Amino acid sequence: MIREILDKEEKKRISRKILEALPNWFGIKEAREEYISDCESQYFFAAEKDREAIGFLCLKQTGKDTVEVSVMGILPEFHRQGIGKELFALARQYALEKGFSFMQVKTVQMGCYDIYDDTNKFYKSLGFKEFEVFPTLWDEWNPCQIYVMYLG
Repeated sequence: MIREILDKEEKKRISRKILEALPNWFGIKEAREEYISDCESQYFFAAEKDREAIGFLCLKQTGKDTVEVSVMGILPEFHRQGIGKELFALARQYALEKGFSFMQVKTVQMGCYDIYDDTNKFYKSLGFKEFEVFPTLWDEWNPCQIYVMYLG
């Protein structure tokens, strides 16, 4: 089951639980804490199994017509079971209903790390298109790939 979460404390609890279980992606404590804090003010969707959160996705409005998948995570034992695609489908529908025309997502550029190559492939499988790479937005070891999608 996937549902929208409105309560700020619940958003923090869920995002902390999931992100702390994903050290390969969210191992830098300061960055992880920023993601958790930022979730409070964003559209937040949680995937649940047996009434326990197993994944989540946050959408952040970045412009009048644009939202960003700002952070997303699924507990490792539930990877490759379609949960991320289900979360994304609901978030995409929600963004359309709210009147947004575009969605974007940022990740580390393909070819830098195997684990992020899988992330890139996931976003491409959803229909995202490569937009631009910012080689030093985060730092020189993690070039930022931006993907975009037209929602219409």
